[in-house]
Amino acid sequence: MCAKFFWDWENRVATRVFITGICGFVGNMLAKLAAEHNLDWEISGIDNLARPGSDINRRDLMSRGINVVHGDLRNSSDLDCIGDIDWVIDAAAKPSVLAGVDGQTSSRQLVEHNLIGTLNVLELCKRSQAGLVLLSSSRVYSIHPLAKLSIEIRDGAYVPKLPFPKGMTEAGISESFSTTPPVSLYGSTKRASEQIALEYAATFGFPCLVNRCGILAGAGQFGRPDQGIIAFWIHSHQARRSLHYTGFDALGHQVRDCLHPRDLLALITRQMQSELHGMPLITNVSGGVESAVSLQQLTAWCDRRFGIHPVSSQHTNRPFDLPWVVLDNKLAKETWGWRPETEKEEIFAEIADYAEQNPDWLDISS
Repeated sequence: MCAKFFWDWENRVATRVFITGICGFVGNMLAKLAAEHNLDWEISGIDNLARPGSDINRRDLMSRGINVVHGDLRNSSDLDCIGDIDWVIDAAAKPSVLAGVDGQTSSRQLVEHNLIGTLNVLELCKRSQAGLVLLSSSRVYSIHPLAKLSIEIRDGAYVPKLPFPKGMTEAGISESFSTTPPVSLYGSTKRASEQIALEYAATFGFPCLVNRCGILAGAGQFGRPDQGIIAFWIHSHQARRSLHYTGFDALGHQVRDCLHPRDLLALITRQMQSELHGMPLITNVSGGVESAVSLQQLTAWCDRRFGIHPVSSQHTNRPFDLPWVVLDNKLAKETWGWRPETEKEEIFAEIADYAEQNPDWLDISS
């Protein structure tokens, strides 16, 4: 259990928040939204700028007075220059479930980025006695019981049927669901990061919270199908680029939940301001079943927005593909008094507006 930790908000100065992966979609959005909402944060961050589009985000952040260090979390010395901080939001990772097996990232690179990087961040927290909010993933949950779900098709989407595996209800996958391997190489690095982070926190007396996120989506997300499928799909539809359904019946019935980073930020601010003693350390953070959407349903939304654009079928089995992954966010609601405020249609519309205003974004960021 993490040590008791509570901010003296009556006599506070600006909370010094350090964001890893600050030029990626999630880190960048958290930093920008915090600045736009005038949160009492002194924000800085680090990014290796490896992803296309990240340098654009860096320039924007620095124009807002946010200090961005160009560094790599795999190198512990790149964190030596970081001064005293109060909290770290760890948004850095190789975020694709296909990482390590897709031929673009080696398995060793994946482990070094996602696990060794976490270790170096933990040493920073230990040195500064800074709290850590670790952004984890829905892909820490076991593949086999999810792949074997009994499902039916309803309104263009898979819907799970009884009997449900342990740790799952109609509301989704709870924190008690199995994390037994296999969970993918990516999922295993995130699960291992959770474990070592909580051990460091318990041993060295700093607060640590793990937020297991579903799909995070919004305007400005990098246009890669393995990292931001909703943004990729909407941008591609608007640009009339070739699209195809892949996996299972190749009709786009697979379902995921989605969440806007502004709702994630709302939760993180509550977590940072709370008495953490006795609180759950691992929490699902998602839009829940209300935000669940299949690709077929997303295509129908795009057809209404942009006009009909045909999607082909590609009958290819993909590793780690699952029919229905929706996180139950009940614990987050009950614990933190939090709930997502941004409906999925608002997220889609925000991305669509951005796609129309930035027609070259796929070329820049993919």
